[in-house]
Amino acid sequence: MEAKELKKEFIKIYGEGEVRTFHSPGRVNLIGEHIDYNGGFVFPCALDFGTFACVRKRDDNTINLASTNFDLKVSVDLSSIAFKKEDDWANYPKGVIKIMQEDGYKVCGMDIIISGNIPNASGLSSSASLELLIAVIVNDIFNESKVDRVELVKIGQRAENSFVGVNCGIMDQFAVGMGKKNKAILLDCSTIKYKYADVNLGENCLVVMNTNKKRALNESKYNERRAECEEAVSIIKKSRAIENLCDLTPEEFARIEGTITKVNVKNRARHAVYENERVKKAFDCLNSGDLDQFGQLLIESHNSLRDLYEVTGIELDTIVEEAINAPGCIGARMTGAGFGGCAIAVVNKNKVDSFIACVKEGYSKKIGYAPDFYLSGIGEGTMEIK
Repeated sequence: MEAKELKKEFIKIYGEGEVRTFHSPGRVNLIGEHIDYNGGFVFPCALDFGTFACVRKRDDNTINLASTNFDLKVSVDLSSIAFKKEDDWANYPKGVIKIMQEDGYKVCGMDIIISGNIPNASGLSSSASLELLIAVIVNDIFNESKVDRVELVKIGQRAENSFVGVNCGIMDQFAVGMGKKNKAILLDCSTIKYKYADVNLGENCLVVMNTNKKRALNESKYNERRAECEEAVSIIKKSRAIENLCDLTPEEFARIEGTITKVNVKNRARHAVYENERVKKAFDCLNSGDLDQFGQLLIESHNSLRDLYEVTGIELDTIVEEAINAPGCIGARMTGAGFGGCAIAVVNKNKVDSFIACVKEGYSKKIGYAPDFYLSGIGEGTMEIK
């Protein structure tokens, strides 16, 4: 639902009066998967679709939350915000508001309606989009936009970690909050230092491919991968002073990988070290306009996630394989946590229709149901729409 329609829905629920409108994007990571918690570089960008909100201040301490995506409406008093499982999606806004209160920022009552067009469980960060949406609303409406944007990003992450209870890294909130039109962000997850790269895809465009298998990187698999990486670090530390796997270059890793005897632990470490190197190369490729090499790096990334990190699954492997063999594609890979969700492809603009038809047919034949496709530009981070 676009902003104008959402305003009409707002007035239906909350009545006439002044309304302010905000937009917060989804995000996709171009390359650099499962290395945020290994101290590596990631390379995300904001998408040009995401989550809208219409908002009005109230004269009391009540926060009213409604959504066009869910029937559930939630009202909460600012003096008694607590996580409640039955509040479902509303726990994300509640968490951000509570943390901003605890940090001493001004928050008052509001009527809010939200409408998102990020598919749920697709791995395109609907939760981070919602968190930054609320953080920017509170900052702009009650705090004269004085809170530093990186601080708002950290608040969004803390809301997800400590209030909702999901142990995510900072990449999703960072991409959503710090996104810029036609730019990707090279983010060092160990220092939070960042720089932008122009994303000039020339005659090509970014196609997001949803496997329509709901992303289910269950907590046990995620924790298992993290534990394997930590095991590799503890072994390497006996001969090298490192904090994270991504402190190592591929050359340094080649010299010490023989000290890791477990094949699975060695594979996880190898993925982290080489994926980190691919991110740096991808940044250089986009800056120099070498799109063929950029596409090759995407393919190498997917192969590593499939063979070394083992987080893809038949749906992601099939859609990427179909994409790479389809007309006009220069590279494709899974994006996000894995085991479902989305993949991305860089595709010649003139061949997008035949690319989509080809991938849809091949995937549907092998998997038994159709994928969805989104053509997205690279959009701005969270902002008020004047």
